[in-house]
Amino acid sequence: MEVEVFRRSMIETVSRRDSVSVKCSPASQNLRMSTPRSIPLSIRNTHREFRASSAPLIPNPFPELCSPTPFPVLTGSLGGRNPPSNSSTHVLRVFGDATHSRSVLVTSGTTAHDVCKMLAQNAHCTDEESWALIEHHSALGLERCLEDHELVVQVQSSWPVESDTKLIFRKNYAKYEFFKKPVLFFPEHMISDSADVTKGMTSSELVQNMVKSGSCPEIQGLLHVREGGKKSWKKLYFVLRRSGLYCSNKGQSKEPWHLQFVGDLEDLNVFTVFNGRKLYGAPGEHVFCIKASKDRFRCQNLKLMCADSEQSRTCWITAFRLFKHGKQLQCNYQLSQSSTRLHKPSRPDSKYTDRDESMVAMDFTGKSGGRVIQNPHEAQNAEHEEGLNWRKREALRHSLPSSSHGSQLTAVHQVQPWFHGGVSRAEAQRLLEEQGQVDGMFLIRDSQLHTQCFVLSLCYKLKTHHYLIIPLEQGDKQYYTMDDGVTLFTDLLQLVEFHQINRGILPVCLKHPCTCIAL
Repeated sequence: MEVEVFRRSMIETVSRRDSVSVKCSPASQNLRMSTPRSIPLSIRNTHREFRASSAPLIPNPFPELCSPTPFPVLTGSLGGRNPPSNSSTHVLRVFGDATHSRSVLVTSGTTAHDVCKMLAQNAHCTDEESWALIEHHSALGLERCLEDHELVVQVQSSWPVESDTKLIFRKNYAKYEFFKKPVLFFPEHMISDSADVTKGMTSSELVQNMVKSGSCPEIQGLLHVREGGKKSWKKLYFVLRRSGLYCSNKGQSKEPWHLQFVGDLEDLNVFTVFNGRKLYGAPGEHVFCIKASKDRFRCQNLKLMCADSEQSRTCWITAFRLFKHGKQLQCNYQLSQSSTRLHKPSRPDSKYTDRDESMVAMDFTGKSGGRVIQNPHEAQNAEHEEGLNWRKREALRHSLPSSSHGSQLTAVHQVQPWFHGGVSRAEAQRLLEEQGQVDGMFLIRDSQLHTQCFVLSLCYKLKTHHYLIIPLEQGDKQYYTMDDGVTLFTDLLQLVEFHQINRGILPVCLKHPCTCIAL
């Protein structure tokens, strides 16, 4: 009977502590903003808030069984030991930039897609398209875009207890771009010779069919590689197959007895390496690495590789993702497309997205209403005439006398999401690379070499191109031009809106603004 009474009192004590922790919501909200990682709410409240309550303290009859650490042993599940239970609730801290962050309440079953949707709504983003969670390891120079189906708390369970690892919320336009343009992501020379291209199907058709079905062709090529713990780099021939990653110990031979097994893709994660030259002495800038999911984040556990070009590195990383996740990536892409179509009518730039399929030329000069222009030559002339009229209307609107709003018109670009102020050329290129470097992604910045000038940084074919925007005065008015005065714009907003519809001197229309938000 004494044992039963003691057990009952202990159960009542635990339940009383849990009930007290639920009531202390103000303190838990303050602690939520200062918590650097996701911590189970029940654990956090029982430690910090129980002593502040009015419940009487009951001495522990078995102090030797308690953990010497201030937190219970269950917090070790977020430090590389065991994943948390499905019923636990956590506070997740996500960064928008180096200083600003936001905390969200998640469960163990919350996916990266769910977190991105919550953050986009909480931050009042104009769109929910192409947002991603980035796993960022600053000390090691590693980054990885979490797949939409990955469980965020489970990913954090593999992190070291004391590290600078964090989650970053930002755009990634290239996350599913290979579904739209697979040939650009898989160059013909990197497709393995063992791929079946002999049945009347070209390599480009093979890639398109395989990617659309959720599979990937075998990839081959030379890579500079550095083993963990070593400083020297050597060039080896690698083959990536569904069964895993292999390297050849005899030149470029792919004979079974010459291929050495490197790792199973199910157990590997692929990371992009930034600042690889400085941190690891890489022979080039296009560095990536593979790491076993269960290994700790140490230099000895990283297998570093360096490609010859950005296209080659993108091909290897994309192939890793497709081989590892397969059909799941296709489901993620379809889900993102469905949500995009759901929000498409409310997007301000939706009229530019699929204009060839959704817009037709019409004539409204007649008294009987509009008519569809069937003749292509007439439609082209109508488009040219409308463009001239549009420029005249814009020029007239900006030439109206307005002393109180004149300064606001000239500085309208400063509040646009694509304007990044005085960032350097290298910083602008880094921002574009971080967000996917897809065709049409752009930003505008102040020129550091020419006063009162601006620079348009534009991505095209995985490269960043820079165009100088020069102010030009005609009469008593100031305009901006990129083509030596052939085309004039009253402000940068008009310049961007024009090139979202027309290429002009650019290789591609402006499509995706490079944006940075403060959560």
